Amino acid sequence: MLVAISNTPRDYAWGSPTLIADLEGREPSGAPEAEVWFGDHPGSPAVVHDGTDRTLDAWLPAVAEQQHVPAKLPYLLKLLAAGAPLSIQVHPSKEQAVEGFAREEAAGVPRDAGSRNYKDDNHKPEVIVALSDTFTALAGLRDISRTRALVDALGDAPAVATLRAHLSGGDAADALRSTIGWLLGEADPAEIAQIVDAAASTESSPFAAELELTRSLHSAYPADPGIVVALLMNLVQLRRGEAIFVPAGVLHAYVAGLGVEIMAASDNVLRGGLTPKHIDVAELLALVDFRPAEPPFLRPTPAGEAEVFAPGIADFALGHLAEGAEARLDLRDVAIALGVAGSTTLTGASGAVITLAAGEAALVTPDESPLASDGAGEVFVAMPGA
Repeated sequence: MLVAISNTPRDYAWGSPTLIADLEGREPSGAPEAEVWFGDHPGSPAVVHDGTDRTLDAWLPAVAEQQHVPAKLPYLLKLLAAGAPLSIQVHPSKEQAVEGFAREEAAGVPRDAGSRNYKDDNHKPEVIVALSDTFTALAGLRDISRTRALVDALGDAPAVATLRAHLSGGDAADALRSTIGWLLGEADPAEIAQIVDAAASTESSPFAAELELTRSLHSAYPADPGIVVALLMNLVQLRRGEAIFVPAGVLHAYVAGLGVEIMAASDNVLRGGLTPKHIDVAELLALVDFRPAEPPFLRPTPAGEAEVFAPGIADFALGHLAEGAEARLDLRDVAIALGVAGSTTLTGASGAVITLAAGEAALVTPDESPLASDGAGEVFVAMPGA
């Protein structure tokens, strides 16, 4: 079975007013359009266009046995359009999510409370692939020797000296833990402002992009400690078709651009700056992997005539059927196909056919594997991982 599904954009304040509309070839709505969810997550389940117009979270359990599909998807597929930076955040591991969710349930913290850290008991690793010409992100903590060099360029204001002192003590992970703990939990607004002002007024060729981002963040989030946390992170500029994988424990923030994102089906987010929302500093520090690392690029692997972004986890993989050549993709269990360019005709193993324009999606049952594309457009296919 190939059946069309759809959803409406979510109007988070950081969303772009134009990127999703431009992809879909329509006039902008005038409101920020941040994400379109294609999945059965109860926060915004897709609608199934099979004549019933049920949402996918109701449709899957109703047809699970008949269609040989699971009653719940292990992944969530999204279009994400950042017109302004998202919050710096980290996601828990599965074990941390189970423990944290049980702890907050036992304490009676309402699930919709602003102070709630764990909305469910699942982890939330994620992959994002750039659809815009460039996609800007912060991902992971930079090599500490380069971070120390950046801070050395900021001068000798008292708060900069304190920042430098935190970065100089112990091994790299301990120094970064101490620094972020101070920035989020102990530094006063005047100290944050002093560091941000120093960074905004500094010219340094090796760190020109990072300092320019500081000036941009300062305009959007005045005196937010996350601006200084961002100075400790890898600044990543993805080109169209490039991807990063963000596993548990990795600090990250999407800054600007359009991408297709796939993640485990969870809503667990702990924030670390660039947000007016609740920040639980102690819980954040317990989850973050403070070891410096290179940006977590994920390259696709060939899969016959297609390719797959496969981070090696069971929850999801993301197939890619490129524009310009016919291709087939072997599926794992129930899949969701999303058109991102042109108009693509997909044909399942049963002979079922559906055509997807950019921004349109379809649910694909396992009996339609392999799924064939006519190559007239570009399609991403979400499915469980190996």
